[in-house]
Parts: sequence; C-alpha cells; structure tokens
Amino acid sequence: MTLPEKSSDSTAPADPESSSVETDADTTGSAKIPAEASGALAKLTDSDLSTRDRRRLLGRAVSGFGRGAGRAMRGPRAAAGWAADLLIAAAPHLTVRDLETLQRHYEGKSGDELADAVIRNAARTTASLGAAGGGIAAVEWTAPPSLLSAPILLAVETAAVVAVEVKLLAELHEVYGTPVRGSASERASALLTAWARRRGVTLLQGGRGFTTVLGAGMRKELRDRLLRRMGRNLTTLGPLFTGAAIGAELNRRATRKLGDEVRADLRKGYKLPPADDRPALY
Repeated sequence: MTLPEKSSDSTAPADPESSSVETDADTTGSAKIPAEASGALAKLTDSDLSTRDRRRLLGRAVSGFGRGAGRAMRGPRAAAGWAADLLIAAAPHLTVRDLETLQRHYEGKSGDELADAVIRNAARTTASLGAAGGGIAAVEWTAPPSLLSAPILLAVETAAVVAVEVKLLAELHEVYGTPVRGSASERASALLTAWARRRGVTLLQGGRGFTTVLGAGMRKELRDRLLRRMGRNLTTLGPLFTGAAIGAELNRRATRKLGDEVRADLRKGYKLPPADDRPALY
C-alpha cells in the first residue's frame, strides 16, 4: 500500500497486461496471484476512471486472469477465497492520499466535512464498479457461453469494491489524525482487518502492532465477509442492464454505511493536531 501519496489522484486507465505491480505471497499471506491481476485491481480503485473505462478494465481483468481464476468456478466459498487472495495481494499496492493531498483535492476541507467528501467519492467509485460489472453481465446475457465467466466477474468486482473501501478506511484515518503506519504489508493487514470488522484500526489495535501476514482466523473472517458481500452483488448479473442500476445503488449504500460506521469510531478521540504532531499507529 503506497502511503502517503502527495501527488494527484488521477491515473490513466491501463490494461492489466501492462501492469508492473509485483506481489509477494510470503509477505501478504495470499496464494500466488499474478502481478497483473493485483495491479489491475489496484487500478480499478481510481476514482477518476469513467464507468466506460472501468468496464473496459474490469472486462480485461476478468478475461486476463487465466487458469488462476478457476477456483472461482468451484462454488461460492471457493470464489470468495479466491477474491480474498486477490484482495490480499492487491492491498499493499493501493495508492492512498495523505491529509495534505486530501485537503488540496477537496478545496481545503477538514474534519467531518472532509470525511464526508471522501466517503461520497468512494461511494461514487463503488457505484461505478457496480454499473461497470452490470454492463458486462448484460452483454454476456446476449452470448450465453460467456455467462460461464460470471462467477469470476462477480469475484473480481467484489474484490475491487472492497479495495476501494479499504482505501477509504486508510484515508479516513488520515482525515482524523491517525494515519496507519508500518510497512506496506503491515498497513494492508491492519486495514483488511478493519474492513472485515467494520472498525477503525485504532480501536482494533489496542496498543499492539499488526503482523505482515493475516492469520488463518482472520483470513476466514475476511473470506466470510466477502462471501456475504458477493451474495448481495449477485444482482449485478441481472439481464438487460437491470443489474447495472441495482448493483450501482447497492454498492453506493454499502460503502456509505461502512464509511459512516468507521468514521464514528475514529471521531471518538478526534482532535485536530498540527500536521507534524499527528499520532502514528506504529
């Protein structure tokens, strides 16, 4: 996870085949995931992508994962496990904006006002992912053989939505003066745990540091949470673009709810300190 980021949030859409992102299975604790797969997932979190570009990138990602995505065809739990592996591999490579960059991007806002803007932006991004996934599914309904890739599409879309929400949690910690510190893998582990438990890292940590590898219990918790999320995202697969509209709205609401829940945790001890004195978690 690239944190902090002091440059613009905008990146040009790119194909997963061109990604140079490298993953380390031993560090992340995930199964072997191709670098282009985790790189594509990280690119899908870019809030400046249009729905059209997001659909194109999502479609290329689904078709480009190859045999490694075969696990997603073996049933819901296997699909959720593969999505978890993909998410764990991508999480250390998500670009997160620091407080200075967020304030510059959102016209000097701070505190709750800035948090509102960050949450709204993430909700729009996950809504766009739902619309993109629904658009791909609508096309697949016109070519029944391509529906065989539907479980992979669902797993990739869900992992991408969660990646946006993990990035949201990291940026909310920036907003409320408790940036998540440590190595990229430590930050990813802490934030994935926070996402699965819908809590701020501060309250989860209790004075202890996070390891670079998610334990078996936490991986199961993450997989089960992803499985529930995938169940809700099944609406994406509806025909005639109905899935696009429903999926977009469900994603928007879920992201907004998560952001509000985690913000409530972070606000409890929030006092806006000078930028140089913000407490670190590690």
